[in-house]
Amino acid sequence: MQPLLPPPKSIDELLERAESIAGLSFTELADMAGVELPSNFKHHKGWTGQLIEVLLGSYAGSKPQQDFPDLGVELKTIPIDAYGKPLETTYVCYAPLINVAGIEWSNSNVKNKLSCVLWMPVEGSRDILPQDRRVAMPVLWQPSETQNAVLEQDWTELQDMICLGQVEKINASIGQALQIRPKAADGSSLTEAIGANGEVIQTRPRGYYLRKEFTHEILKSYFS
Repeated sequence: MQPLLPPPKSIDELLERAESIAGLSFTELADMAGVELPSNFKHHKGWTGQLIEVLLGSYAGSKPQQDFPDLGVELKTIPIDAYGKPLETTYVCYAPLINVAGIEWSNSNVKNKLSCVLWMPVEGSRDILPQDRRVAMPVLWQPSETQNAVLEQDWTELQDMICLGQVEKINASIGQALQIRPKAADGSSLTEAIGANGEVIQTRPRGYYLRKEFTHEILKSYFS
């Protein structure tokens, strides 16, 4: 999909675009973008996010930068149920597993991605057909001091485990708000990581994710 608009020149313009598609169905959005709506999302998991990106004018694609780098804003599409509760965790970015010396929270890609997020909640309940699902009102969020402290604490714990060669001991239960999980199409994808004795090993790629409980609190604080 190719962006339909030039990048927004301000956060106000970005919000105006996001609010203009709130309430529209996926069918209406697909028509606006001139693309075909998938009959189901089982094999098109990132389709909704890509659709909203092109409608808002994001050119970042899969680059390791914010979706709107000139504005310092990351775009995250988040499926919710009828009560506004997130239905899945939110992918943040890949977790580097090698050459990690010198990376601190202040210059990490996780902090960069989460410094300012435009959340686009979308209906995601399975009892709603894809063509009938709608986009909700956008939420522009920046972490509070408390939220940032929790994220930093989680990131530091996970980063320490990576540096100490304990990547294989990391599981989804570690972290209050942020977690690391395998991030690959299948188990055959491998990448380099630090082993227990400092050697280079092969392991599955990992990604940082936000827990549903954390994103739910974000949405509740705006919609309550």
